[in-house]
Amino acid sequence: MHIAVVSPSLLEKHVKSSPLLERAVQVLEEDEEVQELLRLANVFAVHRLKYNDHGPTHARIAAGAALELLDLLIDANIMPSCIRDGTCTDLDEARLIVLLAAYLHDIGNAVHRDKHEYTGALLAKDILDRLLPRILPERGPKYRKLHYSIRQEVMHAIYCTEPDIMCLTIEGGVVKVADGLDMAEGRARVPYKLGKVDIHAVSALSIKRVEISRGHERPIRITVHMEEWAGIFQVEKVLLPKILKSGIDSYIELVAISRGKEVLTFPEKTY
Repeated sequence: MHIAVVSPSLLEKHVKSSPLLERAVQVLEEDEEVQELLRLANVFAVHRLKYNDHGPTHARIAAGAALELLDLLIDANIMPSCIRDGTCTDLDEARLIVLLAAYLHDIGNAVHRDKHEYTGALLAKDILDRLLPRILPERGPKYRKLHYSIRQEVMHAIYCTEPDIMCLTIEGGVVKVADGLDMAEGRARVPYKLGKVDIHAVSALSIKRVEISRGHERPIRITVHMEEWAGIFQVEKVLLPKILKSGIDSYIELVAISRGKEVLTFPEKTY
């Protein structure tokens, strides 16, 4: 069984298989405004608030994890919402929506942490208007309409990363869940070194690895490996609420393991 470890290299795997995604990542990573917003997101979130990483590395990790989740759903014959509803035309465009939303989802932190999902969706509008013609360069009315549709789907997915907002698309759901999967210890090291010693930092430092694989009874299985019980806080208070508001919770199995023992399962096992 294939197991994908949530890490920056996961994005590279998906980009290699798609010229469209490869071009999109190149455009995003060469764009001065996008990269500066991600840098500023970390200035606000990490250095001013001592939160976990919300910058370029988190963007890449979330994008790779979101694409992995989407492909598992596609493999299980679950159609992306944009294809079902006619806002895009093929699976590569659905993957592009997920990539763009996951990569840009935290840019609102460059304004303020409060309501950053809403702010980020608004900031993304002009960025997408500028970048989409470079990513999908075909000209004509058909492609202008496609750019508008993709833009709005991306804005929806960014907005829906807000914890209490229910996702209305498969694409938004995988981005929301992927955001919560970047929880391994490396993400908390900088705020911890800056002096943040609270349950969020200690819990994140306890998580050693997060894996995505095909589920036993559902399309997706997420496995969280923890060194200490403190890691359960991140799973229960950060990841699980995102899953429950993702709209794709019925497709996901979640298990948290501490020192070889299952300490949390979703759906909860009955014996």
